[in-house]
Amino acid sequence: MLRQPLLMLARSDKVKKAVTAMPVSSGIVHRYVPGESTESAVDATRELIESGLHVTLDFLGEDTFDREQADATVAAYLDLLRSLTENGLSRNAEVSVKLSAVGQALPDQGEKVALDNARSICQAARNAGTTVTLDMEDHTTTDSTLGILRELRKDFPETGAVLQAYLHRTEADCRDLAYEGSRVRLCKGAYNEPESVAFQDKHEVDKAYVRALKVLMAGQGYPMIASHDPRMIDIAGALATRNGRAQGSYEYQMLYGIRPDEQRRLAEAGEKMRVYLPYGQEWYGYLMRRLAERPSNLTFFLHSLVSKK
Repeated sequence: MLRQPLLMLARSDKVKKAVTAMPVSSGIVHRYVPGESTESAVDATRELIESGLHVTLDFLGEDTFDREQADATVAAYLDLLRSLTENGLSRNAEVSVKLSAVGQALPDQGEKVALDNARSICQAARNAGTTVTLDMEDHTTTDSTLGILRELRKDFPETGAVLQAYLHRTEADCRDLAYEGSRVRLCKGAYNEPESVAFQDKHEVDKAYVRALKVLMAGQGYPMIASHDPRMIDIAGALATRNGRAQGSYEYQMLYGIRPDEQRRLAEAGEKMRVYLPYGQEWYGYLMRRLAERPSNLTFFLHSLVSKK
């Protein structure tokens, strides 16, 4: 019952201003976001890699309507990739990019700006010996994001895609993208979508996830199973066995700060386990979507708002 209100709050500038002014630095924010700087992100990445995990890093920000801000986001990614390379971490760490953060929503030339900026990040990632995955956002951007993905893959075929299982269209999108060399992260979805385009009932979303996962695991691409749900993890393992997939021909992904023991268990069992690690000052929208996914964390969050520690 709390999911929809929390997702609405994620878009509230008034609530954002109030929350970001409160002392949350040692509370729930750091449970999900290790810091605001490149240095803090690299330090957290090093710790995860040393424990046998892989990482994908997201410089937080979205809905950018200012060209200078989009350029600053690109610069932040280039700085991150340089730092990962200098610290010998790029082999096990890639980056995730929201196209709305690099210009997709700009008037007139938004898609072109986003494509050019994404190309710059992809080239820097290739130079660093790693890859880029394009995050997926709300359904109004899906066609644009997949179109930009197609253009990027002409020069950077290793670029990853993200599909959201709760959208009605996703099973068909999985069929289109389940080709050799295609990297696809499948998640359930965390945006407040209308019933006309997305399943609303949790049970229906779970069934849609399994249908999409079956397509990806039976295909020729590289599935990335982004879920904390124990049932989905078990189903993914069973589908890998059924389709004759060896460990390393797919991977699991989980968010930083969620089920860390399970992350280590999968890695110790020989599975490739990647942690989605966000960082930066624009943490509010990300945090609210995490709370919407796990409303039980709301009590912890409220407590952190008044904590002085």
